[in-house]
Amino acid sequence: MCGITASIVLPQRKGDRHTIGRTNGVNGTNGIIGTDHTSDKDCFNGTNGIHGHADDHTVETLTTQLRASIDTINHRGPDESGIWISPDANANIGLGHCRLSINDLSPSGSQPLTSDDGQIHAVVNGEIYDYDRLRDVCATEHGYQFNGESDSQLVVALYKIYGAPAFFEHLRGEFAFVLYDSREGSKKVIAGRDRFGIKPLVWTVIGRRLLMAAEAKAFLPMGWEPEWDVGAIVDGGWMMDDRTLFKGVRKVLPGHWMEVTEERGVQIRKYWDAEYEDKTKVETRTIDDMVLGVRERLVESIRLRLRADVPVGVYLSGGIDSSAVAGIVTQLAEENHVKIGNQAPSTRVACFSVRFPEDSGYDESSVAERTADWLGVEVIKRDVDEASLARDFADTAYHCEHHHFDLNCVAKFALSTLPREHGVKVVLTGEGADEHFAGYSYFTPDFLREPDLSQPDSPLTRNSELRESMYSNVDAEIKALFRNIGATQHEDLPDSEALADANGSVMPATLVLWHPTTQLFAPWVRELKEYDGLDCRDTVMASLAPEARAKMRSLWHPMHSAQYMWNKSSLANVLLSCLGDRTEMAHSIEARTPFLDHHLTEYVNKLPPSVKLAYSPVQNEEQSEQGPLWKNAGSALQSLKE
Repeated sequence: MCGITASIVLPQRKGDRHTIGRTNGVNGTNGIIGTDHTSDKDCFNGTNGIHGHADDHTVETLTTQLRASIDTINHRGPDESGIWISPDANANIGLGHCRLSINDLSPSGSQPLTSDDGQIHAVVNGEIYDYDRLRDVCATEHGYQFNGESDSQLVVALYKIYGAPAFFEHLRGEFAFVLYDSREGSKKVIAGRDRFGIKPLVWTVIGRRLLMAAEAKAFLPMGWEPEWDVGAIVDGGWMMDDRTLFKGVRKVLPGHWMEVTEERGVQIRKYWDAEYEDKTKVETRTIDDMVLGVRERLVESIRLRLRADVPVGVYLSGGIDSSAVAGIVTQLAEENHVKIGNQAPSTRVACFSVRFPEDSGYDESSVAERTADWLGVEVIKRDVDEASLARDFADTAYHCEHHHFDLNCVAKFALSTLPREHGVKVVLTGEGADEHFAGYSYFTPDFLREPDLSQPDSPLTRNSELRESMYSNVDAEIKALFRNIGATQHEDLPDSEALADANGSVMPATLVLWHPTTQLFAPWVRELKEYDGLDCRDTVMASLAPEARAKMRSLWHPMHSAQYMWNKSSLANVLLSCLGDRTEMAHSIEARTPFLDHHLTEYVNKLPPSVKLAYSPVQNEEQSEQGPLWKNAGSALQSLKE
């Protein structure tokens, strides 16, 4: 885990315009074709009006800039730092790294990394799991010579053995990296990001230099001058596609990789995407078999993420997801004698939780405490109130580099101060569970929109009248809940042609519920003709790859389509950012997300919708425990359980 930064001289292109191409079905920005924000003029020919001043670098100049860049994001890796610059007159390639020591605390775990033949160099952010097996394969079957015990060395070893993109298949975990291959005949720069976007990687172009980093603020010492991307802010694109709040600064999308070569310039490709079962295929497995399949994969995911040379803790809320993580960690330690990081299995698991004022309606600390008592683990709480939210707001915004519609990110920022105070560098979290097991009530309308033909004997498939009645009631209940908080802007808008691919899903509207209308922006923004009749649901649809939209239209169940849209936008660009990496790494805390192990999610994605949501009619309307927004949920919503 760390902060990374890189400077790469781009190949000289005709007219000094740098070729940025996207292949593998990804046109424009993850499926956006011909939109203004993908033009070379905007981003790739002297970004922000800066022309040429970054072109004539010396080793000394680049060294100074890289060190300053790394210092800017030193919170990500305060333990040590290092740089590597290619041995050429123009300093064509520069890599910088600041380290948060987790695995292999010795100097052999330092970065930048170099391959065993000295020709491949890389900086890696994140963790690669299943380390022992992969290391054995590389060393025994392929003769690769490791010079330390760091898991990050696997990125270099696997790339050398398999090449790109084949080596991505072997990378299991959360990661972002930049790699330079200097071998004759295969000179290139490779940059990649994990499948879900757990680890950040942004990039921009200044003059003839491509800059990459874990956070945009790392570009400041490299000559970057920030400017708002008004279009991405107004149409919500910062949350949906590869844009950020800053003009000319892009994200490497989850499951994508970038290649820079002399011959082809910059190419961005997709190496992984989520897949769901054909909605008409009848499921033959029993419920018990599927539950066992999930448990086996989740336990294995958690076991792998307990590997560390430092103490490991758990973020524990009142939810099923983090409670399951804490329970499995405890079981692995007590029954299987698995070490919790570098701690003995007998060590009491340290859990960390937020406590809100009781009258706020958001406090789940009592549930977390009951869970901790039952498991016999230690729970340490951070009190968060209005005063602390106000105090931490500006610092949270600085680290997140984007806004959020509520203050949960500020509470997460406060929570992440706790582990460090108690000598813990690594925590396991429950992120990704609601997204893959349909834990959010947002998914219920699309669950009911069509029968689950994979489960022909399920109550809602057998009884179409019941399902359709449930759908009408759930749709009305959710709209009423949102109307109570003023989120009604898209309720009466006509559907555009692009929304046809959503097959009637409510998710495009759900994703932009809290996005401000153009009426809330400055007069000069409202007067721009390009925003006349703006429907941000179109931004959602435009962010999706054409092949995914085709499957949403006819192949996937609507609930799976909704999950896909959520995971490509809100999960990747909000939850894993301001409620994940950015607020955790602000305090030098590495968070690991076992529910986002792709071996687990690929299995869960193939489960029938009716296995993820169960119909369980309520006799009397109960008080919801999902917080103030859902406390008035009606019987239809309460009849669908995870």
